[in-house]
Amino acid sequence: MQERDEIGASLARFHAALKQSGSGLKAFTRKQYMEKWRSERIFHVLRIRTTMVQAMQNFLSGNGLLNLERVSLSPVTDPLAHDIEYSPTIRYKGQPYKTTHSMIYSKFLACTNPLLKGVYIDSPNIRLELESPTGEQRGRYLIDFSQMDVELRREKFVTLEEYFDEEEKVKAILAKDYQKALAFFEDMIIFTVKALIEKNADDLKALGATLTVPEKPFPAFFRDEVGDASEKELGDSAKSQFFWIKGIMRENYDLVYPYLRKDGTKRPLEDVPSRDIYNYDLCAQSRLAEGGMGGALEVLSGAIREWLYEPIIERLVDNKIIMTRPAFDRNGEITNVEELSGYAPFLAAAAMKGEDGSDLFPSTFGGGVGVERLLYALLKGPVIKKIDDVTLFGKNPDSHPIYLF
Repeated sequence: MQERDEIGASLARFHAALKQSGSGLKAFTRKQYMEKWRSERIFHVLRIRTTMVQAMQNFLSGNGLLNLERVSLSPVTDPLAHDIEYSPTIRYKGQPYKTTHSMIYSKFLACTNPLLKGVYIDSPNIRLELESPTGEQRGRYLIDFSQMDVELRREKFVTLEEYFDEEEKVKAILAKDYQKALAFFEDMIIFTVKALIEKNADDLKALGATLTVPEKPFPAFFRDEVGDASEKELGDSAKSQFFWIKGIMRENYDLVYPYLRKDGTKRPLEDVPSRDIYNYDLCAQSRLAEGGMGGALEVLSGAIREWLYEPIIERLVDNKIIMTRPAFDRNGEITNVEELSGYAPFLAAAAMKGEDGSDLFPSTFGGGVGVERLLYALLKGPVIKKIDDVTLFGKNPDSHPIYLF
């Protein structure tokens, strides 16, 4: 009852402000929502979206990946490397749960099954992004969006002993897996673009956008080798609708190697070059019908993941996601659950061993494609002006003070 009254009071204040400005809830709803819902523009966008999502799912299932259920609530979610307003918490049966920033930890745990090649899911994501400090349309953020989340098991598991003692061997394995990851997502994009060109030529034309099938390998840039160049500047240099930016120091689960040493010391993360950071951002940009590009945006983030328990813990500590390391009793039970916040169950699973003493936590690579951001990046032009234009119910932090639907 209290929550319902709070929502009603908030909407009443908004309605009163609209009336004071000579408008009202009816006029605002018609202008901001009804006109969009009934528009030819959103019809074309939804046709393109349908083909795009179905094509990605067809590619993933056709390559042997299995579909995972959505996880919207959990004691732990992606901590994210960039600032957000706060992490929403929902209580159910007396227990607090985080709303999902991404399904990163769920994907890892699903891949503990050795029979799986990998998993995918059109996952829910709630990220209460900070609004633009200048009021400009940044064209990249929605606080409630869809992400095609993908994770694949790597074929060779590298042990902790190999990690410490056989650096060149491990680097050779990682180099192959890194190229395999990039090639996998490039194939997915090529498959999807071909489907869009085949099925949605009229829709693309109506929106003033064109697509060409990209060639492998996509252009690629290491972050520390291009300095402060923006995504748009790199897109102009790439002269391609798709390109990679690689080696960005970011999330705690993105692999850095070498990192942890046998004596327990760690490589300072601020000194790690991009070529020792095994992650990747895929950027996309529209090709305008009248010529030129519409400006690049990051549309996919992914990486080879940290897979060994000891580096996983140290990266969490380094990123100040947990303030202390797990402590275990003689039976392998964690004794400082409260100090680990919501991470205790995940870390208990990450530490588990099989009957033969082998690690159960998987070695994987993966990524997540922002569905609305990819749509916006490819369609931005004379008709599509802001990310709101590719959604029916989009909640852009740079657009409205309140969301009605």
